Parts: sequence; C-alpha cells; structure tokens
Amino acid sequence: MVTILSFCLMLIVIAESRTTLTDAFQSNVVCNQVVGAKAGDDCTKISQKFKMSLDLFLVINPNINCKAIFVGQWLCVAGTATN
Repeated sequence: MVTILSFCLMLIVIAESRTTLTDAFQSNVVCNQVVGAKAGDDCTKISQKFKMSLDLFLVINPNINCKAIFVGQWLCVAGTATN
C-alpha cells in the first residue's frame, strides 16, 4: 500500500513540475512578417537572409523543426517575444 501511494505521489509531483517548467518558457510571440520557405531553406540561412540572430528566429518560430522545413511552410521573419 505504501508503495502504491508513493508511486501516485511521484506522478503528481512530476505532472506539477512539467506544468511549472512549461509555463516558465512560454512567451507571447507577435509576428510582423511571414515568408514561405523555398527549396534549400534552413533555419540558419533564413535567419541570415533576414539579418536576425538564429536565437531570435527560433524564439519567434517556437514550433519549428529546423531539420524538416518544407517548401511553402510559413515562417516568421520579423517579430517579438515577451514572457
């Protein structure tokens, strides 16, 4: 019985910590300009083309998978992010 209660408590603690960590990294992104990806585009090329740091590009495109950008994918190339 103690083992089962300990396990349940552990699950609750893990679930609570996930929520806290996720909330800490969420930000409000405002995108002011988007472009459609072209063949051969990757995160580094796009950030350089639009004269922004790679870090900013990744912040204003929070769900981007840099290894799987596809032709026509909408990408934010100008914007801001605040916590």
